[in-house]
Amino acid sequence: MGLINEHLKLTTDSINTLDEGLLEKFCDLLLDACNRGNQIFFFGNGGSAATASHFCQDVGKGTLGSYDQVKRFKTLALTDNTPAIMAWANDYGYEHIFEQQLRNLGQPGDVAIGISGSGNSPNVLNAIDYANANGMETVGMTGYKGGKLKEKAKFKLHVELDNMEAVETVHSAIGHATVTYLRKKLNG
Repeated sequence: MGLINEHLKLTTDSINTLDEGLLEKFCDLLLDACNRGNQIFFFGNGGSAATASHFCQDVGKGTLGSYDQVKRFKTLALTDNTPAIMAWANDYGYEHIFEQQLRNLGQPGDVAIGISGSGNSPNVLNAIDYANANGMETVGMTGYKGGKLKEKAKFKLHVELDNMEAVETVHSAIGHATVTYLRKKLNG
């Protein structure tokens, strides 16, 4: 088997072992937030930042049955406001870029989704700590052994792979499966 097929097999084998019941509970957590009118925040670094932005956009737009639909998810990727990120990083440190945005925007009942392949990104961990201490639901999407994020997040979506590219692919698959489920649930 060639290197490409080895990677594809690793990724598809992991996708095939995802717990559908756990993913449905995650989707229900997001639906509950939508029904309450709460926001859902997404954040991560590097490839996980791209996943956060993509997942956020898909939940906000990809769940709609029509463009004039009234019931919608309130989503925001904390990775997407470059001036805010740079200002917080410059003045207080990169480890506070997501936490400080949650301090401005987050409310009890909101959902904070931290994505970190290693589970040890300080800026993700600080945001999850803040969210936990302030009545938000917290979700940790992790890889490898899960790191500290797996311990801190109330809801865990863990992909136990020691390959960052495969972890990121599985996280993306989780996002797409979630959006497909939410679109059907939201639109009957």
